[in-house]
Amino acid sequence: QTREHALLAKTAGVKHLIVLINKMDDPSVEWDQKRYDDITTRLLPFLKQSGFREKDIYFLPASGLTGANLKEPLDPKVCPWYTGPPFLSYLDELPSFKEVQTGRPFRLSIVEKFKDMGTIVMGKVISGECRKNDNLVIMPNKTLVQVADILIDDEESDVAEAGDNVKLKLRNIEEEDVSPGMVLCSPDNICKIADLFLAKIQLVELRNIIAPGFNCILHIHSSVTEVSFQELVGKMDKKTGKKMVDKQGKVMKPRCAKEREVIVAKLQLASPICIESFDQFQQLGRFVLRDEGKTIAVGMVLKTSDKLCNQISN
Repeated sequence: QTREHALLAKTAGVKHLIVLINKMDDPSVEWDQKRYDDITTRLLPFLKQSGFREKDIYFLPASGLTGANLKEPLDPKVCPWYTGPPFLSYLDELPSFKEVQTGRPFRLSIVEKFKDMGTIVMGKVISGECRKNDNLVIMPNKTLVQVADILIDDEESDVAEAGDNVKLKLRNIEEEDVSPGMVLCSPDNICKIADLFLAKIQLVELRNIIAPGFNCILHIHSSVTEVSFQELVGKMDKKTGKKMVDKQGKVMKPRCAKEREVIVAKLQLASPICIESFDQFQQLGRFVLRDEGKTIAVGMVLKTSDKLCNQISN
């Protein structure tokens, strides 16, 4: 489960990880450094395998039951070997990870909606910024709406920028016409819609092999839908990061794929959704595949179906 959580965090875009080693006050441990070092030594390779860099991982010993090293520093008599800051102090000292994205088109993936003296949507601003009375478009139904109010942490604001978790009160749309997975975007640069896309996929945990026709559940930004493997286009060489080729130099199309392999495949969705390529909008282009309640793969969108995108735009 820890492996899955670390993998999901990385897939969601988390770059920095703080690991609290809990229950260090247990009578069988009593703040023993050897036990702490044993845990960190085992966890580190495992977290690096999930994609985190060692310099972006910080370990802290703590006790959730007594609150030791959460708010107040540890007593040197209890734990003489740890001299770092307590958990909350470390959080307060962290720099802002908010990315400045001036000039980028606006994108907000809708997570939740409700009615309160108007239609209100909740989500995180992925790109760009919006202000009160701005006109936006909700995709995929291509409805023009206007921003009436902006709430950040339940406080009114004049602007919402990339990285903000916001509530937006919208005009010109009813609450029943909005659903999670829809995307608010700039009228002059609307989000792509597709039911077929090309993706690079890392297979994590499989009971069997994957072949064309395999069905599972796709989780991408706040959208959840069924997906089917239409075609396996290629298999990636882990050493070079390039597609594997045969003796004639042609890309090898695998018949199937198994656990731990990295493949390129065409995926067919049950219905069109808002989706972008990873190089354009990372949060709208990274996804997780799940089957029978387990994460079986993570991936990124390389290219969407231009045919359907053009139909929607027209």
